[in-house]
Amino acid sequence: MADSLLLFKRGPSRSTWLRARKARQHLILSYRPRRRLGRLRWRSRRRFRRRLLQAQAAGVDWREGGCLVSRAAAPRRHKTAAPSPRPPEDPAPSCSAILPIPPVRSAGSGRAVLLLPLGQGFTFSGICRVTCLYGQVQVFGFTISQGQPAQNVFSTYTHCRLTINAVHYSVHEKSKKEMKREARSLLRSYLNQDDRYCLMKNFSPLCSILLLERLKTSTVNFIISHPGLSYVFVQEIPTFQINSEYFALKSVGIRRERKKNGLRLTESAFSVMEELVSISCEEADGCPVILVCGSQDIGKSTFIRYLINQLLNSISCIDYLECDLGQTEFTPPGCISLLNVTEPVLGPPFTHQRTPQKMVYYGKPSCKNSFENYIEIIKYVFSSYKRESPLIVNTMGWVADEGLLLLIDLIRLLSPSHVVQFSSDRGRYMPDLSPSYVDNMDGLYTKSTSKVRNRGFHLAEFADSLEFADEEKENPLLFTGFKLMSVKSEFVSGKTPRNRESHNKVLRELAVLSYLGQLQPPVPKPLCPLHGLTPYQVPFNAVALRIIHADVAPTHILYAVNASWVGLCKILDDVRGYASGPILLAQTPICDCLGFGICRGIDMEKRLYHILTPVPPEELRNVNCLLVGTISIPQCVLKSQRGLEGTIPYITTDYNFKLPGASEKIGAREVEETRKEKLHPKPKFYRKTN
Repeated sequence: MADSLLLFKRGPSRSTWLRARKARQHLILSYRPRRRLGRLRWRSRRRFRRRLLQAQAAGVDWREGGCLVSRAAAPRRHKTAAPSPRPPEDPAPSCSAILPIPPVRSAGSGRAVLLLPLGQGFTFSGICRVTCLYGQVQVFGFTISQGQPAQNVFSTYTHCRLTINAVHYSVHEKSKKEMKREARSLLRSYLNQDDRYCLMKNFSPLCSILLLERLKTSTVNFIISHPGLSYVFVQEIPTFQINSEYFALKSVGIRRERKKNGLRLTESAFSVMEELVSISCEEADGCPVILVCGSQDIGKSTFIRYLINQLLNSISCIDYLECDLGQTEFTPPGCISLLNVTEPVLGPPFTHQRTPQKMVYYGKPSCKNSFENYIEIIKYVFSSYKRESPLIVNTMGWVADEGLLLLIDLIRLLSPSHVVQFSSDRGRYMPDLSPSYVDNMDGLYTKSTSKVRNRGFHLAEFADSLEFADEEKENPLLFTGFKLMSVKSEFVSGKTPRNRESHNKVLRELAVLSYLGQLQPPVPKPLCPLHGLTPYQVPFNAVALRIIHADVAPTHILYAVNASWVGLCKILDDVRGYASGPILLAQTPICDCLGFGICRGIDMEKRLYHILTPVPPEELRNVNCLLVGTISIPQCVLKSQRGLEGTIPYITTDYNFKLPGASEKIGAREVEETRKEKLHPKPKFYRKTN
């Protein structure tokens, strides 16, 4: 790998100190500095060597006139030769060039140029903006070519590190000299003459040149502004390789990682993906419906993101149906949604929150004890699928007992053309969902084909609620089966049975924070605290209320709504014209969810809800229902309200858990010393009394 650090063989008998010492950066000193270094004791020697390395990283010349120079930056010459420094060109917006032997120094402008030979990769952590200046590269399955727009890449510490790989591209009968001249002209706008000279010495045919830029977004700034969450994107890890490459990457906001920390897919995953891409691009008699299933933490979501990026290299859009309530991909948790994906997915879910085509707020991260409602919502959302592009269906990781029967019902309901089943030696056992197995098994709400006259899946009870095209309504609902595609996963997850729930809870909170980050002004404007934003005023008689996860007494309903995460929904019934409110619903409706918000306060005098939401006003006019579930506001939002004096709003150590619905736990959340209190500091708002 032409741009990677030198890796040494590790024998079982070598100590950590020997390996660390061998990986140190070598100094190139003249005779006098070497003598001085030899006379010092080991402590002073370490300090002296550290200063020399810092000077070397800065590009200071110590060979001539008592300065230090790196081996790549100093051209070999005789001792009697006079120094002949290359005159720099006009100081263009300078960047840093990353090479196996770093020849340049950081310009501090937050940009770096990376040269990747064909077949080589660059594994990193952090976030950056990637532009392909020359050649072609692939990130997470998505191909970025010369002349294409820059892409925002998020390689976070909560997921596998991403790798930028140089791939083969076609060259129209150009000689190496012509390619080198073209690359040199492209670099003239980014590197000065010395840096360009050092970079082009490592140029080879079919290599790729990238521009890495520092990425700043309001959503990322909002997430890292909360205590303890800055580690998600950047971590300060000690390293022995402190050189110009280290400083160049640090100015961009990334750091090089070992290749073993990067994403690794098995051969079976690649072969299945290649077949699915070929089918999606060549199928003429319909769009494939691809259902992905498997146990928890086995790599389903990673496979789906990679597959989406691979498909976007060939087709313009893909439909995505989210059926996993706990770990949603494009929306806050607790939703079942249908989206049309047109842009690559180059990061974890909390880095690409998007507006779905159709969404229903289920209100809980799991469908246990409410299977029928879960199936009905999927039927309602799936009815909006137009069959104009391939559909990818993500399912839950619950594949045991009732979860397996529920999955069989989903297969019969959605009628996929391909079922991708993940299996692992370390995961929970799951039988092969072959067409014959699904035919002969009863689901929770469907019967096997041996109990139905037709050989296909005749779902009379489901057919009534699905909407089909006119030509499809003439034919009976007859499903003829699917193709099972097995993937042997070697995905290694950092989750254990003990920390799985807490880890998933952190990911859900990051998704909520990412959604709330849409309230922030665009960069470079400073962040604004949530309590400093102006909320919308919603009259009591304009919206109906419903608590999804618990039965709450009408006298306590406002306690549950205040300072809660609410779904902004649209029901068919007209709630206007009722009494002054609040208007309560007896049952949870299946309705469209237009977005989410925070009930920041309740004004009992004026009978108003104060809602804080990023949903645009033209969409808010259609909202006439507020749904409250177990998805809560992250505690870091309530605890880190800056700029306030005295008692922090909504935080108390004296909370009455005897109220109906007050002791409802969210996942495995433990009782902490601080609890959310339904209290707002302004006198006009609704206050809690014990």
